[in-house]
Amino acid sequence: MRKFLNLYTLRDVEKMIRHRKGEVKFGQRIRLMNEGQELEEQLGESEAKYVLFGIPEDIGIMANHGRKGARHAWNNVIQQLLNTQNHRNNRAKRVLLLGHLDFSEEIRELGSLDPSENSFTEKARELTGQIDVEVTDLIRKIVQAGKKPIVVGGGHNNCYGILKGCALALGKPMNCINIDAHTDFRNLEGRHSGNGFSYAFREGFLQRYFIFGLHENYTSKSVYKKMQESGDRIRYNTLEELLFPSENGIDYQTKQALEFVNADKYGIEIDCDAIRNVPSSAMSPTGFSVEQVRRLIHHWKSNKNAQYLHICEAAPHPENEDECRNVGKMISYFITDFIRK
Repeated sequence: MRKFLNLYTLRDVEKMIRHRKGEVKFGQRIRLMNEGQELEEQLGESEAKYVLFGIPEDIGIMANHGRKGARHAWNNVIQQLLNTQNHRNNRAKRVLLLGHLDFSEEIRELGSLDPSENSFTEKARELTGQIDVEVTDLIRKIVQAGKKPIVVGGGHNNCYGILKGCALALGKPMNCINIDAHTDFRNLEGRHSGNGFSYAFREGFLQRYFIFGLHENYTSKSVYKKMQESGDRIRYNTLEELLFPSENGIDYQTKQALEFVNADKYGIEIDCDAIRNVPSSAMSPTGFSVEQVRRLIHHWKSNKNAQYLHICEAAPHPENEDECRNVGKMISYFITDFIRK
C-alpha cells in the first residue's frame, strides 16, 4: 500500500542546514520522528506542542482553473525555517517536523492531460478528493495526540481536510478565521481550492467562519447571498473597510473576529492571495502587508482555543531565486510567530 507521508530523517534535515560557527540553527534543535516506530505512538510520546508538515501540491488550484505553482512553496519554506536562529524566543524544540505529503504521482498523472479538456477538470477534482482523505487522516492523528498542526501548502483546498480531521479528533465542529481575498465558499461542484469551506460547512465540520479582508472587487452577489443565508455562522469584513479611515479600524476588527470564533477550538487560515505582491495563485497588487499578517497571527494565536495554522496558495516560480527566498522567509516568520510564547 502506497504511503503518502514522506518522513524527514536527520540526514534530510542536515543537508538543508547552513552551519555557521557560534550559531545554533532552528534545524539543529527541531524534533524529528524515529524511523520504524508507529506514527500515533510517537505523536503521543513527543514533548513538542506543534507538528509541522507540508503539502506541496497545486492539484486543487488547477481543479479551480487557477495558476499552478503552489507545489513549490514548501521546499523553500523548510529550507529557510531550518536556517533561522534557535534561541529562547524561537525554540525549535516546541516543533515536531514530520515531512510532507507526497502527491507527485498525482501531479504527473494530471500533467499528462490537456488542461483545455473537461476531462482535465474532472480528473483534477477527483484527485483533490483523494488528497482530502490523506490530509484528514494525518490531521486527525495529530490532533488526537493533543498537538497543534502547522500546515504549509499547497492549495486552499486543504482547509477541508484540516477542518474535517480536527473535527473528527475533537468530536465537534471547528471554527475558523480566514485571512483571504476570497471566501472559498463556492458551489459544491466537485472538490477544488475554491470550495473547501463550503464542503466543510455543509458536512458539519465547520461551525463559525470569519473571512478577514475580503476583496469587494472579486466577490460576487451570489457569494454575498450565500453568506447571508448562513444566519449568524458566517461573518466577514472587507479590505476596503479596513483600509479606509473608520472608527472601527483594523484593531477593532481583529478583536471582533477573535470574539466570533474563540468560544470553541478554531483554526487560523492564511491565503497568500491576501498579501500584496506575493506570488500566488491569484496574485494581487493590493492587500495586507506581511507585517499586518504577522500582527494578526500574534493576536489570534494567543488564545487557548487556537488549534492550527494553515498557510497556503503561495506560488513562487522555481527558477526565480528572489521569489523563492522571499516566500520561504515570509512563511517562516508566520510559523515562528505562531509558536512564539
